[in-house]
Amino acid sequence: MARTLEATIDIDATPNDVWAIVSDLKRMGEWSPQCRKMKVLGDTVSEGTKTVNLNRKGMLVWPTTSKVVRYVPEKTIAFRIVENRTIWSYEIEPTATGSRVVERREAPTGISKVSQVLVKAVLGGNEDFEKDLVEGMNATLRRIKSEAEKAG
Repeated sequence: MARTLEATIDIDATPNDVWAIVSDLKRMGEWSPQCRKMKVLGDTVSEGTKTVNLNRKGMLVWPTTSKVVRYVPEKTIAFRIVENRTIWSYEIEPTATGSRVVERREAPTGISKVSQVLVKAVLGGNEDFEKDLVEGMNATLRRIKSEAEKAG
């Protein structure tokens, strides 16, 4: 079973302002150092929405697809990556000074064998890959914080 990866940040902006950023999946490429683009299939994002994603690490580029599996406005959005079965989520909690955002990558049903082989053979092995993912999650949250605080 893959371990849950998590990063947290406090943002001086309302949950509504933060939600406007994290729920706009078309902008994910602005925040994430690895997911460079998410194309939302359809007009709006809600539970069941599907996306086509373009990921990049160094010179390596690969596509994935995802489906929104949880969508509670101003609270949480989660999407499952079809190819590796991981679930990525953003949870927003109000705080005294604004919001706390938790980004998570979970694999409740494990990671697909194909993904495990590719991570080992191409992406430096699971330990290095997960370390890169956590660093990327923290970078993503810092970028979201900057955008939310600038807008607020």
